[in-house]
Amino acid sequence: MKKPKLVVLSGAGISAESGLATFRGSDGLWEGHKIEDVATPDAWRRNPELVLEFYNQRRKQGLNANPNRAHLIIKELEAHFDVVVITQNVDNLHEKAKSKKMIHLHGQLFQSRSTKNPEAIFEMNGWELNLGDLAPDGSQLRPNIVWFGEAVPMMETAIDEAATADHLIVVGTSLQVYPAASLVDYVPRHVSIFVVDPALVEVKSRRKVVYVQEMASVGMEKVATMLKAL
Repeated sequence: MKKPKLVVLSGAGISAESGLATFRGSDGLWEGHKIEDVATPDAWRRNPELVLEFYNQRRKQGLNANPNRAHLIIKELEAHFDVVVITQNVDNLHEKAKSKKMIHLHGQLFQSRSTKNPEAIFEMNGWELNLGDLAPDGSQLRPNIVWFGEAVPMMETAIDEAATADHLIVVGTSLQVYPAASLVDYVPRHVSIFVVDPALVEVKSRRKVVYVQEMASVGMEKVATMLKAL
């Protein structure tokens, strides 16, 4: 018997309980830096060394981070559902939790890519990427991150998954970053959406929304119980 399809859209809030910063603080800064200084193509052109160091520190922090209960619940739901995780996060905590089907909308922290060919992507073993580290084509390697102002290459794939969902969970994201936030609009109208976040993250375009105002780990326990009872 075919399992119902469960799509999970995750954001920085799910990784916060694993000790990873949500990048953008209440003051609008990412770890003390302006977004335009570390996460845009212009920033890379102006000061690639600063950009590389910023992501080196994120990687160094991420090496020792472990998935929390929320990540593990999503993995456990694979016993009951065909689970597809669409994440806005660049960390690898869903992978560490052994989730099988993953879509990284904003790239992956532990990958680098050629500055000449966006499709030439390389896995990283350690945390350092420095000036002078070159791709096989001779170009400087850059983080495989989708920066502000760049196209989101996996967006169409994510839309296709959302459009065929039987259930949708939104966890740890404020639904303020586009185009990722628009994915809720591609889910079929009859599908219930479960939103897990301590803040009230409203999905105004939909009626069938269950709001669970909890941290990701507690909220995912509640949603898993509800889903299994359907």
